Amino acid sequence: MNSNVDVLLIGENEDILSYLSASLTSHGYQVTMTLQGNEGLRLAATRHPDVVLLDLGPSDLDDCALLKRLRSLSLVPIIVLSACDGEREKVTALDMGADDYMTKPVGLAELMARIRSSLRRSARLPRRRYKALDLSIDFQDHSVWREGNRVHLTQVEYQLLSLLAQNSGRVLSCRFIMDELWGSYVSGSNPILRVNVANLRRKIEPDPSAPQYLFTEVGIGYRMRENEMP
Repeated sequence: MNSNVDVLLIGENEDILSYLSASLTSHGYQVTMTLQGNEGLRLAATRHPDVVLLDLGPSDLDDCALLKRLRSLSLVPIIVLSACDGEREKVTALDMGADDYMTKPVGLAELMARIRSSLRRSARLPRRRYKALDLSIDFQDHSVWREGNRVHLTQVEYQLLSLLAQNSGRVLSCRFIMDELWGSYVSGSNPILRVNVANLRRKIEPDPSAPQYLFTEVGIGYRMRENEMP
């Protein structure tokens, strides 16, 4: 019944995440689990899960950079699980981008009901698209079009383009992009990013030597042309 629902679990408590993973898997959900925040961000950007469960410790809500970065990357429903049951903590999490907030210990039946509710709300959202000049991206079916023709990208090229387009107008540092796509274990000087940018430009730019969509910010990173979609 839930075999097509992909759940991403992020947190620092391995016992809690292992319990949730086993429970959700037994009910037919596809579950990916990580104890590392940067890995969670990478998985959210590349795997495109249907819902994220973010398990927060008692002090994490004071400055939950991870939650804010998750929301900046995607509209995926985010359910926060926390031992804090105060109104201030709940408001903080919701203001930072959480779609729902549950106080631990979490009942499995209620959690699955909250997941189903989040998925129903998500399904009602308009299709997310990027468009600028003659380039368009459909984030739902992962398709890229230029001048009405389908652009065929490798998985890594699409992940790179999607990350930049979903942050269009913002300069993303090379280190940030490397962390998101390949993890922090890859050196920031690794030529893999430059190679993929060059390949991507050959496919989406009318003239790769004079980019219209994907710009280099010298000494910093890359920026995608502003999205024209409302």
